[in-house]
Amino acid sequence: MQQVSETDRGDGVTLAWVRTPGRGPTAVFLPGFKSDMTGTKAMLTEAFCAEHGRGCLRLDYSGHGASGGVFTDGTIGRWTDDALALIDQLTEGPLVLVGSSMGGWIALLTALARPERVAGLIGIAAAPDFTEDLMWQAMMPEERARLERDGVLHLPSQYGDPTPVTAALIADGRTRLLLDRPIPLHCPVRLLHGQRDPDVPWQTALRLAERLEADDVQATLIKDGDHRLSSRSDLALLRRALGDLLLQDGA
Repeated sequence: MQQVSETDRGDGVTLAWVRTPGRGPTAVFLPGFKSDMTGTKAMLTEAFCAEHGRGCLRLDYSGHGASGGVFTDGTIGRWTDDALALIDQLTEGPLVLVGSSMGGWIALLTALARPERVAGLIGIAAAPDFTEDLMWQAMMPEERARLERDGVLHLPSQYGDPTPVTAALIADGRTRLLLDRPIPLHCPVRLLHGQRDPDVPWQTALRLAERLEADDVQATLIKDGDHRLSSRSDLALLRRALGDLLLQDGA
């Protein structure tokens, strides 16, 4: 029976999660920046696992979705720690990490922290290093000065209200960059990326594939795909990637 609950991470901030029982490997869905565990791709991952008797964990980082905490208190490191805390408490055995956008970066950091447990990784428009490459590098000098002066900068977003970017987010992200060196992961990796993604360049998937030390790495570029990758054909590719990594025993 599916469990819906929340866990205090130890400082009074509660982390929301949904766990579906099943045999391993267990899929763990890691949402994107300002996203949550109720999105189309998260629900498809859970449905796929239920269909095939695999375990699944969906979660919200602090400041996201149903979890407690304040969004602007979060950083890449803090949200990675949130994911690791729930994974350690709520799962056993091998894992397949499924990360969307920022969740792809967090999936990589999680896999590096628990390499003995990660049996596979799926990146959906994965965005490692985005705080540096896509935020800081895109800021005008006056925006950088305002961020350093005020500690926060509100950037326009095509998805709704302006996005608050904090100096702490940028500084912390700078300590967790991955694409400037080999990434010592050796599990199978599947990368899906739209070539019409306005947020994360599709070349990021190729850079990531090159940096990963694993041999079994496949990058699939979807010519008409956007950042969300939620069309019927996009989701079919996600199902195929899930099957590839979760159903290796043929079940």
